[in-house]
Amino acid sequence: SDVFGSRKADHRILNTVIGLTRSEPGRRVVLVSKDINLRLKARALNLPAEDYETVKIKDVDHLDKGKSEVELEDGSLIDRLYQEESLPVGEMFGERPTANHYFILRSGSKSALGYFNPRTDRVERVPKSLAYGISPRNAEQTFALHAVTNAEVPLVTLSGAAGTGKTLLALAGALEQRRLFRQIYLARPIVPLSNRDIGFLPGDIHSKINPFMQPLWDNLGIIKNQFEEKDREYKKIDELVESEKIHIVPLAYIRGRSLSNVIFIVDEAQNLTPHEVKTIITRAGERTKIVLTGDIFQIDTPYLDATSNGLSYLIDRIRGNPLYAHVNLEKGERSELANLASMML
Repeated sequence: SDVFGSRKADHRILNTVIGLTRSEPGRRVVLVSKDINLRLKARALNLPAEDYETVKIKDVDHLDKGKSEVELEDGSLIDRLYQEESLPVGEMFGERPTANHYFILRSGSKSALGYFNPRTDRVERVPKSLAYGISPRNAEQTFALHAVTNAEVPLVTLSGAAGTGKTLLALAGALEQRRLFRQIYLARPIVPLSNRDIGFLPGDIHSKINPFMQPLWDNLGIIKNQFEEKDREYKKIDELVESEKIHIVPLAYIRGRSLSNVIFIVDEAQNLTPHEVKTIITRAGERTKIVLTGDIFQIDTPYLDATSNGLSYLIDRIRGNPLYAHVNLEKGERSELANLASMML
């Protein structure tokens, strides 16, 4: 018999579980669902209910950060790294590091930034460099910019809290490499804050998605404002947008496409499912680079969390592949107020 009635889909599911439990007394019946409210209703009826665990990572606290701080006993290694620009990995570490891993190397008062290149088996020095007027403010931003501009790594993820510079560095790195790619593609999941939609939007597809893409335009504006209006670099960004060299891509229509010779930046990737992330990455053709950015703890999609979203899943599953680099940014650089909100709220 119906317990809740059958007007709602959730209630019909619960009625089915109850029916199976009664008709199969010798078998254990478990409800598996991503819907936490449905699981709570099931538990209120003493029905076993579990989350869908297949695409979840085990421990978000041990997710790869892509960087390590290493204290070296032999300070001369840092001197040699500056002189020779790279050293055999065996001279610096006892074990072979993860592919494309970054290091803050210290020895007393000496320090250097390094990167393990799996193609050469050497630790290379990472210099602090500008990208279209944007200068990294700390070591992890230097690592992020290096990963985005590394031609040997076609897949990059940048994670971190709000204000750490993920999107800005991805855009600056893409603009710095604009001559290497046919187009710069930009995309964000169409998910309103806390999943609260304001209704239908007027206009064509670009008019409808433009409000969701405003953060990308804001970051492009920051890059433009590094220059005077008369500067060639300032005008170049407008030219790239007008000529669709910088192009907004609706993720809803990406299935079936083949993206060749483009750099594709996907912002707020934590609001994508693992299946959606796989769909995006499998669009990559020859000479295409994909950069995904996001904060795995700032999710607006109701059926995703820090352990089940596509960005966390990607970081966990592809770690160590020579085609992939990841950097977790921790230090906020937007403003003192933004840092306060990230830490205290």
